[in-house]
Amino acid sequence: MSHASTLKARRQRQKTRKHLEVAAKQAKKQAKLALAGPVVKREKVKKEKVKKEKVKSEKVKKVKPTKEELGRQDAKQNKAAAGKKGAA
Repeated sequence: MSHASTLKARRQRQKTRKHLEVAAKQAKKQAKLALAGPVVKREKVKKEKVKKEKVKSEKVKKVKPTKEELGRQDAKQNKAAAGKKGAA
């Protein structure tokens, strides 16, 4: 027997063996299902969807700063600018 025919025979044997194993597993599974009896399906309960209501947010109007506050801001900016010049 040549090497090629030996390999061919081995492949064929592996195929048939695999088919037999699969068939045996399926038969075992079918027998198990037959013993269990008919399957009873549970009814699905649909959950009601709750719609979220959109809450309108009120827009806050920007308040313009008074002259006093503007003066304070300018003073702060001037101090900061003077501090940077002194450090350099």
